[in-house]
Amino acid sequence: MSMALYRTYRPATLDEVVGQDHVMGPLRRALANDRVHHAYLFSGPRGCGKTSTARILARSLNCEQGPTPDPCGECQSCLDLAPNGPGSLDVIELDAASHGGVDDTRDLRERAMFAPASSRYKVYIIDEAHMVSTAGFNALLKLVEEPPEHVRFIFATTEVEKVLPTIRSRTHNYTFRLVPAKSLQEHLAQVCEKEGVAYEPAALALVARAGAGSVRDSLSVLGQVISGSGPEGVTYADAVQQLGMTDAALLDDTVTALADHDGAAMFTVIDRVIDAGHDPRRFVTDLLERLRNLIVLQSVPDAAALGLIEAPEDQLATEVEQAQRFGLAELTRAADVTSAALSELRGATAPRLQLELMGARLLLPAADTDEAATRARLDQLERRIAAAPVHAAAAASVPAAPAPAVDGEPAAAVPESRPKPPPKLSDVAPTTAEAATTPDATPPEAPKRPASGRSRPPAKPTPGAERTPAAPPAASTGVAVPELSQFVSMWPAVLEGVKSYSKVAWMAFSNSRPISMSEGELAVALADAGTVKNITSSGHDERMRQAIMDVMRVDVRIDVVLSPDQAIPVKGPAATKTPTPEAQAPSAPVEVPAEADSPSMDDANMDDASGVDLAMRELGATQIGEIEH
Repeated sequence: MSMALYRTYRPATLDEVVGQDHVMGPLRRALANDRVHHAYLFSGPRGCGKTSTARILARSLNCEQGPTPDPCGECQSCLDLAPNGPGSLDVIELDAASHGGVDDTRDLRERAMFAPASSRYKVYIIDEAHMVSTAGFNALLKLVEEPPEHVRFIFATTEVEKVLPTIRSRTHNYTFRLVPAKSLQEHLAQVCEKEGVAYEPAALALVARAGAGSVRDSLSVLGQVISGSGPEGVTYADAVQQLGMTDAALLDDTVTALADHDGAAMFTVIDRVIDAGHDPRRFVTDLLERLRNLIVLQSVPDAAALGLIEAPEDQLATEVEQAQRFGLAELTRAADVTSAALSELRGATAPRLQLELMGARLLLPAADTDEAATRARLDQLERRIAAAPVHAAAAASVPAAPAPAVDGEPAAAVPESRPKPPPKLSDVAPTTAEAATTPDATPPEAPKRPASGRSRPPAKPTPGAERTPAAPPAASTGVAVPELSQFVSMWPAVLEGVKSYSKVAWMAFSNSRPISMSEGELAVALADAGTVKNITSSGHDERMRQAIMDVMRVDVRIDVVLSPDQAIPVKGPAATKTPTPEAQAPSAPVEVPAEADSPSMDDANMDDASGVDLAMRELGATQIGEIEH
């Protein structure tokens, strides 16, 4: 029967201890200078080399050439204290879990007074020292504080805070750490080479991840994988199957479905996880680790070179591409949702349902109303806007269709040889000076609003007047101003942004539409005069401005006007009577009597809606009738 790998490859010298250079260096210098303390306390996670280091220290102290950091390995003491040696009478190992009482410590105190049988020092290695009772520590305190010259104590524990503070204060404390995955993978590769077993680097990466930083646990897992491997050695497929890890392909498909917002692909992956018999908690844990890698890659592009991410080269290239498809807010929210699902899966009676609910929340940020979901939606909108110039450039290469006729007269055609440049959105808010027009281009005028808040009717074009299409405003500083067409196409997203600021403002602007853009001022038209007045007096136009800045990255002034289709006709005889050519001939001035300016109790343009109608229209209220008894 073969011996376990963690026993076969137990370190015999300080140089063979893996990943604990911060401890081995000081111990080597203390042994070389013969300044070894009488008591040491080694603490840290399990399987990191605490007990092995204690045995090596005892071996270095009792070597015939010692104390030395490099035991000779030939003397009787070195042979007895070798990793697989029979042991020495002068090195006593005690498990405090079964020898932590006050009677055990009293017995140890009495035997410590006797000189070593054949070695230089009598060394007591007390493992799991936190299991010693308070009374036991108190009985041992005097001996640890002032031991005989031939006695040395080495305590090892995974919970140093449970060790009596008076004991800690009388020892030299060294903290062991978890071993990095890269160092573990290199150590596992050396073990495979010594065992003559072929391996795949990706499989060893899985084994190191399963070991969770513990050398002993990693060697134990490697022994399991080697014993169950075939003639091809340790392969990635065998490691995934034996260890119950999630296949990287499943994680890649999950991330791709999340990036594409593909619900069918997401639920198909969950179905594959369940059908393959994967542990749902293991799948969610591995997915959370993948999202962590993507978040790190978003902030630190060279994270692999800095050692922040441990993954095979091909897998790392895939994760770099995946990180570019997300925004940081999206990834952070996805990690929060996944972490919450991991907690909900503990003891869940329907794990498949929990996985599917997690997938639905990942795909639909709008289902949540917290700040993280809002930032995730803004990330998505920003990526769509960033891709907008590419689509606009493709559309600009298509010849423009002839403009429709106005009042029966054809509009001037735009030459096909001069396509409009693709629209660009600027990260800098354009000012009025930047939006000044060029000499050969005249921007369209926005509808002017009278002081009363009502729009004037659009002026009729004079028959025979020349019509030329208005040119978009151009920035003299190179900063492009969005055109009206861009505002029209992005208006649903802008309204969604208004909703995040105020639902009342969103309801007020729900039936609005942009009608003109001129000199940094966007005219937004509504069909109801009361709503126009309400928006202006309530400051909702400022919320619209903020939403446009969030969605389109441009700062414009908002002019809320009445829709031209609802304009109020100008009253008076001068508006209903068109002068004939004869009437336009020069003649003597005729004095027209002025109309009497008599006040009226009723305004023809006053909104006659009742309070109920106003609440239903402006606030989206529902009228509930009285219950007849």
